[in-house]
Amino acid sequence: MKRRSFVSTSAAAAFGFQFVPAHVVRAQGTVKTPSNKVRLAVIGCGGQGGGDLGAMAGEDIVALCDVDDRRAADSFKKFPNAKRFKDFRQMFDTMSKDIDAVLVATPDHTHAVASLAAIGHGKHVYCEKPLAHTVAEVRAMRKAALEHKVITQVGNQGHSSDSIRLFVEMVQSGAIGKVSEVHAGCDAFRDVYCQIRDQAKHTSEKPEIPQELDWNLWLGPTADRAYHSAYLPFNWRGFTNFGSGCIGDWICHVLDPSFWALDLGMPTAITAETKGYDPEKHAAYYPQGTKITFEFPAKAARGPVKVVWHDGDFGIPQPEELTKENRKVVGTGAVVIGDQGKIMHGSHGAGGCRLIPEARMQAYKLPEKSLARIPGGHHQNDWLNAIRENRPAGSSFEYGGALSEVGLLGMIAIRRSGTRLEYDSQTMKFTNDEAANRFLTPTYRQGWTM
Repeated sequence: MKRRSFVSTSAAAAFGFQFVPAHVVRAQGTVKTPSNKVRLAVIGCGGQGGGDLGAMAGEDIVALCDVDDRRAADSFKKFPNAKRFKDFRQMFDTMSKDIDAVLVATPDHTHAVASLAAIGHGKHVYCEKPLAHTVAEVRAMRKAALEHKVITQVGNQGHSSDSIRLFVEMVQSGAIGKVSEVHAGCDAFRDVYCQIRDQAKHTSEKPEIPQELDWNLWLGPTADRAYHSAYLPFNWRGFTNFGSGCIGDWICHVLDPSFWALDLGMPTAITAETKGYDPEKHAAYYPQGTKITFEFPAKAARGPVKVVWHDGDFGIPQPEELTKENRKVVGTGAVVIGDQGKIMHGSHGAGGCRLIPEARMQAYKLPEKSLARIPGGHHQNDWLNAIRENRPAGSSFEYGGALSEVGLLGMIAIRRSGTRLEYDSQTMKFTNDEAANRFLTPTYRQGWTM
């Protein structure tokens, strides 16, 4: 599928960034099974999908779909009565009427095709983060979810935590004054996200495809290529044809608190600095270090906000308050800077959220709880119960998709490293760099469509 046929100028405008009020986002109906259990199908039931499935195990697990029998073996064993598939398209053709909702936990490059297929069949969808592999796919998924009135959830589990709500309440009650800057990042799995060192192996070696793996289906809509064991089961995240690197994996976890508290919306400019990376030679890989600056414009009562992402060889800068206390800055998380103080927190919903220095936190009186807590967690109470109760989930495709888009814009900035990209979210276009625009939409190989 060619890019120009994927999304036209008018379609891009139709996908313009907007949040839809929660009361508008309603499902087609509540679950009506005798047991009130959701009839759940899973696409990608090994690894992270297996973990998600474990949190939903109390539902009626009716179908399990995975292209790799080895990866899915544990889930197959735990749910022997679920029908098994390798191709999700066949699953929907065979038993769509028996499915209420679908969990999608495949690699990033197949999130969109799997989720849109489910939505097209009127199914509620939980999709792992980042929501998709390209910005245009995110926009299409958001649009489809609204049109079909399904309950959706993105897998940034920390969004349902108590700690993220505390952070939002602290910021919005003025604990650190007016926020102007956020330094977020991740120092985990550096050897996973940067695979450049083994580039020669990936092009010269020709290992055999395991019998249990359907390599053609694993590739899905992305360009055909030879199998290599380096991609599976986890390291695909470091290859840009399949994953979205460190920023795609983690920004939905560590920027989520500020994205919510500050109502950031979309950036108007993005600039990437990289280490150990040549955009031409290493186009298929993620750098060994990225520092990406996002410029968010003033909105309502707040001023402009600069968000700087750090990973790999670039660490989050050490605040002087921590140096004086002989403490280190968080490796995965964020430091949020206001004109009256700073907050440091970890990942997955502002874990360990505290004012710095510690003396300020000790003297601080926590604000009144203004946001409802989610005692049942991200999977159960904030998606499955939302389906049962016909209400929106907390990190719907509208919210979680927009947050994912920020990370995907960062991936494009990496490909245009050193260039300040000016972004118009309404038209979904970079206004000063035509070369960057080609990365906004995917190229699907023959046989695959949205």
